[in-house]
Amino acid sequence: MSFSIDIREFVEKTKSDLEEVVKKTAIDLLTSVVDRSPVGNPELWAVNATATQYNDEVKRLNTELRNDPTNLTKNGRLKPGRLIKDGMDLVAGKEYVGGRFRGNWQVSFDTAITSSIDRIDPKSSATRDAGAALIQTFTIGKGAIWITNNLPYGPRLEYEGWSNQAPAGMVQITVTEFQMYINKAVSELSK
Repeated sequence: MSFSIDIREFVEKTKSDLEEVVKKTAIDLLTSVVDRSPVGNPELWAVNATATQYNDEVKRLNTELRNDPTNLTKNGRLKPGRLIKDGMDLVAGKEYVGGRFRGNWQVSFDTAITSSIDRIDPKSSATRDAGAALIQTFTIGKGAIWITNNLPYGPRLEYEGWSNQAPAGMVQITVTEFQMYINKAVSELSK
């Protein structure tokens, strides 16, 4: 075997390995930022604090009633008239479905996507699957991989602690783990 053939094989293997490292790292970054993205929960909204506290207290009292055997039937249910059937409606977000921010993470090559989409994905699986499928088509030479979310309240979530679920943002934390994801991808190649 000649020296030039050895170099060509090395370059091809390295290129293949580099693509795999980039793909694995990008998928891990996407997964991290999507999973860290908050999902709106009206019960956590400040405007609903009183209703949430009241409803929690009713649940607590009913649990306390269930813990007293004198309140239970032979079947283990609360006796008639013992269950507290009260609650307060939430002031805002009654019909709200969370997951729009999570669903708006999008992947592209070369240039960032500048629009938003209507995907609602509270569990994040559709968003991760769509992004990972696109990332799997990456080849060296395609340029940068962009992971973007263009909802207007994104900067407030990222930089202003707008969500108790992600007070330090999503992207900022994920970026600090970048080297860890590269190391993980490289170590998986050697297996």
